[in-house]
Amino acid sequence: MEVKQRGITLVKTFESLHDGDLHKIGLQPKMCPAGFWTEGYGRLVLDEKGNRLKGIENKSKANACSKIYTEEQAMKALLEDLSVRAAMLNSLKLNLTQNQFDALASFIYNIGFANFKESQLLKKIKEGASEAIIRFQFSKWKYAGDEILTGLIKRRAAEADLFFSK
Repeated sequence: MEVKQRGITLVKTFESLHDGDLHKIGLQPKMCPAGFWTEGYGRLVLDEKGNRLKGIENKSKANACSKIYTEEQAMKALLEDLSVRAAMLNSLKLNLTQNQFDALASFIYNIGFANFKESQLLKKIKEGASEAIIRFQFSKWKYAGDEILTGLIKRRAAEADLFFSK
């Protein structure tokens, strides 16, 4: 399967196209609530060794390593990233509807595949748990560090709603 428009729209809604410095022409990296530098629609900015950049002390390095300057580049990067997430999700051989696939692709885009593979959410999906249990498992992923984020609460509700929509 591949991520379809509902999944793309879901990710775009919650990642949103952001600009870290409105005083400069073009899109600039922005630090996410977890402290990582991102660009475009939430793509992590990586240094020359492939390491994630974190913290305000890495602002200059994030700007230097950034590769996304236009909305077109941001959209292209998002589609590339979702294609990778789709391949990862397909590797799990789950029997999913398109809406379930799109919801989980959004979830994985946000929390990472390694975290998803070890999650109780995946375990409960594989077990065929009830809607209430699976919704609860989505809702547990609302933290950035030790802080509960309203945006993550809303995102998890939207992902769960899409997961269970017909």
